[in-house]
Amino acid sequence: MSAAPGQTVGPFFHLGLPYEKGNELVPPGRAGAIRLHGRVLDGSGVPVPDAMIEIWQASPDGKILQQPGSLRRDGWTFTGFGRAATDADGHYWFSTLAPGPTEPGKPAFFAVAVFARGLLDRLFTRAYLPAPKDLDALLESVPEDRRGTLITEADDTGVVFDIHLQGPHETVFLSFPRHRGIWA
Repeated sequence: MSAAPGQTVGPFFHLGLPYEKGNELVPPGRAGAIRLHGRVLDGSGVPVPDAMIEIWQASPDGKILQQPGSLRRDGWTFTGFGRAATDADGHYWFSTLAPGPTEPGKPAFFAVAVFARGLLDRLFTRAYLPAPKDLDALLESVPEDRRGTLITEADDTGVVFDIHLQGPHETVFLSFPRHRGIWA
């Protein structure tokens, strides 16, 4: 029996993974809503027009939610999960709430997964809220000159998080044992 040839995760996931309002964890304009947005860029800084971003996040009070309803948004149930495709300029956006820290004294973050053409599997990273006062084990393990690739920047509508798949500004991507989750 021969081994199956390797396959990449994209760009065909656009045929089955997007769903209506997948990027609206809360309706835009809702009290407390922020915009998490940015671009996905390749190693040369060229926008990736066919990537997909997923986020998981804690609620504003730091609770890790396990609510049904992510795939059928009802306009008021916050589930902490969203999915957005990039546009022709590599831009994505989410309407969401700012996550709270999941542990006292730890920084708040979005857990992020990236699907894009040429990847053999999705990539995982974190997007920390701007200027974290405290570090967690992950941020402490990243060399100081690379930590900025994991920290969002504030703008007028919320926070910006650009994802660089390769190159000199490559985002720090995570690798973790299968028994540990994105919250570890």
